[in-house]
Amino acid sequence: MVYCYILYSKILDKFYIGHTAENLEERLRKHLSNHKGFTAKSKDWEIIYSETFETKSEAYKREMQIKSWKSKIKITKLIESSAE
Repeated sequence: MVYCYILYSKILDKFYIGHTAENLEERLRKHLSNHKGFTAKSKDWEIIYSETFETKSEAYKREMQIKSWKSKIKITKLIESSAE
């Protein structure tokens, strides 16, 4: 299983979009650990959305598609539609 996921930080009011073959909770733990990079700016990230794929290339393609939107509104709609 490979995941495309979206994290959200209330402090930054920002989304982070990524993909991983790791367990999502383990990947989140790494985002919250001491490291350099975008998610190091805050320690309140939470997983708010994920999709499952068979291959890493499919998950990466979906990550790039979501990032290409460059729209907080469109990302929010995606997240809200999954909660229905």
